[in-house]
Formats: sequence, structure tokens, C-alpha cells
Amino acid sequence: MAWLEVTIETAPGKTEEAAAALTARGFSDLVIEDQEEFESFLEENRACWDYIDEQLQRQLQGLARIKLYLEDTDQAGLQKLRALCQSLALPMTAAPMAETDWSESWKDNYPPQEVGQSLVVLPCWRAGEETSRKKIILNPGLTFGTGAHPSTQMVMEAMEDLVKPGFRCLDLGSGSGILSIAALRLGAQTAVGVDIDPKAQDAALENAAYNGFAPPAFTALTGNVTQDRGLMASLGAEEYDLVLVNIVADVIIGLSPVLPAFLTGKSTLICSGILDVRLPEVIAALEAAGLTVCSVRAREDWRCVTAKKPAPLERSSQ
Repeated sequence: MAWLEVTIETAPGKTEEAAAALTARGFSDLVIEDQEEFESFLEENRACWDYIDEQLQRQLQGLARIKLYLEDTDQAGLQKLRALCQSLALPMTAAPMAETDWSESWKDNYPPQEVGQSLVVLPCWRAGEETSRKKIILNPGLTFGTGAHPSTQMVMEAMEDLVKPGFRCLDLGSGSGILSIAALRLGAQTAVGVDIDPKAQDAALENAAYNGFAPPAFTALTGNVTQDRGLMASLGAEEYDLVLVNIVADVIIGLSPVLPAFLTGKSTLICSGILDVRLPEVIAALEAAGLTVCSVRAREDWRCVTAKKPAPLERSSQ
């Protein structure tokens, strides 16, 4: 099936108004590209902005337009759209698209990701590929965490140096389960993944199964450790050698007061997803919670912090 890509130019900040007019006339599945609308969204959602794609910001620079797609045989729809754009005084162009197998082409966006010295993240449809690295197999369409983000890669690299056989790991904000799976692949005995999104629990269990891990080696839970006392108590009853928190700065800061409950004097905390400009705030929050920052990794604008809970002082025998 051949398609036409239709581009409708609008004034900055006016794309939503134009989109509403298009939707009212039966045109849906619109792609809005508007720098002003995008920046307004960022301003209204400051708590989530750490994950904004900087490349996308550059691509939207100066843009204010709407795109939609019609079958090239839909001449009636094309004429209807031309008439509507003319009535709205919006310039419109239509160009044929190369034929593509859309059901498969999206997979090109998920090539293998080699991480550190020994790991490789593979989409599940490439699970059988030969490699000398330890495989982490994921369905990348399930939830956040594909191994491509610098924050995730820095955690995995730190884990290569830290994880020992028999380790017990806790992964807060586990998403796809990628870090829990990496810990198990590196030799950990158990990993517990916790996320506030119920969809993450199912996704993490599915991804763990792709890698041959199931309870009790891998456990996925849903909940908020800062609000759910029962969850906090059950998790705190265990001792962990490694605690992972790969989220965003604001969430790490909010979690800081409860993190020491999951640590012993011998365990290690790895926090990532921290923009460089937020690093001082995160370090201050961790130190205020009684933790000692041991190291900071850097990649692009992102930072990854390793911290420990000071071991209790031994009493003198005198």
C-alpha cells in the first residue's frame, strides 16, 4: 500500500487549534511538531523533564506544523483536506512516501547495544544472535529501559565492577527490568524490581522470562516505597548487597531518606538518571540521609553516583 505524507504549516503556538479543526472534519492520527507547544509542555511538567530527548528539541527548532498520512488512492480525502486548509488559510503540501513494511521497520530503531566490557542488550527478535558477551534480552516496546540511555549504561558499567556471585539486588524504579536482569546475568543470586507503574511489573516479568529468570531469582513488585509502609517493611526485612535507583533527580531526592533502610555497611547504592545541573542537589540529599558518596560517573549531560552507608564503629574491648 502506498501513502502520501501531508504537511500543513501553521503559526507558532497555533497547531492545537488547527489540529482541532482537522479532527472535527474527520482527520485523525495527527503528528504535531511545534516548538512553542513542546516548550510549554516542558514548563508545565518540570518534574519529568529530565527524560526529554535533546535531539528532538533540536529537530523541533522553529517548527510549527502538522503531518498526517493518506492512502495515495484516497483522492476524495485529499481534496477534502485541501479545501479545509484553504478555508483556514494554511499552506499544505502532499508528497508520496516510499513503500515500507511498517509492521517490521520499527525494529530498525532497536539495534544491539554493547555496554561495558561484557554486556550486550538485544531485542527479543535477535535473541539467537551469536555473541561472546552476556546477553540481556528485552522486548523494547513494553516499557522504559532499552539500554540505549547513558544513565542506564553507566549503571550497568558500574555493576560490572561491583556484582559478585551470590549478590542480592534491589532495583527501585525498575521499568523494563533491564538492571535486575543485568545483575542476574553478572552473577547475582536474586534481584527484586519495584516500580510504581503496574505495567512495569508485567513487562519486567516478561523480559526476565526471555532471559531464563523467574521467581525466586527475579521478583517484580508494584508500589511506592515512600508511601506503602507494608512494602517498605517487607523490602527492608531483607539485606541487599546492591541497590539500584535509575530514575530522575527529583525522585532520587525524594527517596533519599528511606534508602539507608535497604543498605548495610557492606552494600552499595547506585543512583543514575541525574542531569549534571542537578548533581549537587542529589549529593546533598544523599549525604543528608547519612550516606557517603564514593564516586561519580559522567556521560554527556548525565551523572551516575555510587554511595555507601558508613559501617558502624566497633566498640573498644577495653
